[in-house]
Amino acid sequence: MKVVVIGGSGLIGKKLVGDLERLGHEAVAASPSSGVNSVTGEGLAEALTGADVVVDVSNAPTWADDAVRAFFDASTRNLLASEKAAGVGHHVALSIVGADRLPESGYMRAKVAQEGLIRSGGVPYTIVRATQFFEFVGGIAQSAAEGDVIRLPPALMRPIAADDVAGALAGVAAADPLNRTVELAGPEPIRQDDFVRRYLAARDDPREVVTDPEARYFGTELDDRSLTPGEGPMLGATRFDDWLGQPAARG
Repeated sequence: MKVVVIGGSGLIGKKLVGDLERLGHEAVAASPSSGVNSVTGEGLAEALTGADVVVDVSNAPTWADDAVRAFFDASTRNLLASEKAAGVGHHVALSIVGADRLPESGYMRAKVAQEGLIRSGGVPYTIVRATQFFEFVGGIAQSAAEGDVIRLPPALMRPIAADDVAGALAGVAAADPLNRTVELAGPEPIRQDDFVRRYLAARDDPREVVTDPEARYFGTELDDRSLTPGEGPMLGATRFDDWLGQPAARG
């Protein structure tokens, strides 16, 4: 099949293109750097010509509430319209586990709105909600840092390796559309404070993680249901400790 990956130059996109090619598909990495801009519509018609599947793993360049909502709204509307015109048979979108449970977050509200556009967009679809990536642990630490102290809540998570996300998306893209949402998570539950604490220890980072139930996650209060999947999610295979042993995690 011909599979167009929107956001093909990003963390997940690059890995997904490689996975699709190894499965024997024609994978097209589409992003502004390759002349395809889903927000403006530039290059979409050409990129989607002959495409069987579109996988949208794009992300907004800024997380300001209005800007991120505008990004996902324009991008998704343009993609769905172009897919209809090109006869694309499957729209796959990467979203976030718990997006509908965190309405205080403008980013999560934007993802929920994006999902709504996809459901009503008239193109067969599968929405894959994934948990937080291992690769984002440094950003979580930095967002909560105050000098040498990092305050984080003990909220439960099921983080996942980006390699496993890409592999799961490749499998979804190669299958028939489900016309529903599926969830994808890591193999083990980890509390957010311990997630960061183990990461810092692996890097010999001396900063202290303080467990604070009142601490917020990018401005949002969390509980044990906020970032964890429901029953029967797809599961990645990579355990966090194994990922921490990789050079990229320590670098």
